[in-house]
Amino acid sequence: MTAAPHAVQPVLVREPPRFSRDHAVHAWIGVKALSDAGDAIWSIALAWTAVQVSTPAVAGLVVAAGTAPRAGVLLFGGVLADRVDARRVMIVCNLLRVAVLVGAALWVLSSPPTVLLLTLAAVAFGVCDAFYEPSASTIARQLVRTEDLPSYTAAAQTASRLATMAGSAVGGFLVARSGLLGSASANAVTFALVIAFVAVWLRPRFALPRAEQESAWRGIRRGFGHLREMPTTRTLVIALSGLNLAVGPAVGIGIALRAHDAGWGARAVGILEACIGLGAAVGALSVARWRPRHEARAGFVALAVQGAAIVALGSGPVGVAGAACLVVGLTAGYASALLGATFAGTVDPSYLGRMASITRLGDDVFMPLAMAAFGVLASATALWVPFAVFGAAMTLLMTVPLRNPLFRELSLGRRP
Repeated sequence: MTAAPHAVQPVLVREPPRFSRDHAVHAWIGVKALSDAGDAIWSIALAWTAVQVSTPAVAGLVVAAGTAPRAGVLLFGGVLADRVDARRVMIVCNLLRVAVLVGAALWVLSSPPTVLLLTLAAVAFGVCDAFYEPSASTIARQLVRTEDLPSYTAAAQTASRLATMAGSAVGGFLVARSGLLGSASANAVTFALVIAFVAVWLRPRFALPRAEQESAWRGIRRGFGHLREMPTTRTLVIALSGLNLAVGPAVGIGIALRAHDAGWGARAVGILEACIGLGAAVGALSVARWRPRHEARAGFVALAVQGAAIVALGSGPVGVAGAACLVVGLTAGYASALLGATFAGTVDPSYLGRMASITRLGDDVFMPLAMAAFGVLASATALWVPFAVFGAAMTLLMTVPLRNPLFRELSLGRRP
């Protein structure tokens, strides 16, 4: 069942094997995870180096420097993703990333890193991300059958999370031993591997319909017009855009505030966040093993439960907080795999890149506001209040799609 019944559907180019035996897709997931580990290494190096060469305030601006240009360019990246071959966009963007990393490494060889160098690198990466991510978001639809999208999404998200965790750990060690030079070089190698794999081995099995040629602004307006016309797509985009707006602040600053207020110490922060990471991996993997018949309904129910867990995270002893973090992770991994697959499988293929860019834009634009609102509530009221407000808002918001008969019955189908 699709959200756009009259849309032109992907054309089968070559028959894909069963997902469990699809070695090419498994290899792509592994290569992509390796790139995510490289990104984590670079992020640690960028933040650490910025702290070493500037004040904390300036370091924060350097780390955030890529967000503004990414938000400004994302919608254009979505238009491009719907018009041209996604593989070409991914190759070009990764070539530019390698050039930035090699340039940073050469700079460091000749002179110490500066705020200007770090800022330029962050901005360049933000722009590349804005063009890369909408195109990369269409790859799943080009590789596997619609009914295999939940398994693909679950495996890809789990691999990405584990790789990011490992990359962060390695990144701290690497930047301490070899500084920005070693970290930039390591990330450049991972991007080079992605370029080689995409260019030589990654071959789509389904050809997506292409959007008509028109000005970029008209293409963007047409994308928002599509949201107005397609209520199912609109609900999915809103849900995925707001997926992190409740849990992000609760995890990003809420856990640290709770640990500080209760005197649990920094070690508890690490343990609680590890519970979330472990839960997310288990939740996503469970989709590949035990997939529900109605993916969207199960995903929205999981997010409603997540809202209750966010409320619980705001009060009680450390054991309660640990259990709440585990539930937050489980529901996040489970819901994001199911709803991400539903999004890829039901959105009109000729609008998939633009819808993905709008979804990502929600995080870039509204997450800083959500973080600030959480902090203001925590400062002005009791600490449990922002957890209760954000968690209750998440649960109440999920009742909207759950009341919709279409989402309750929506299914991507099952393999025989």
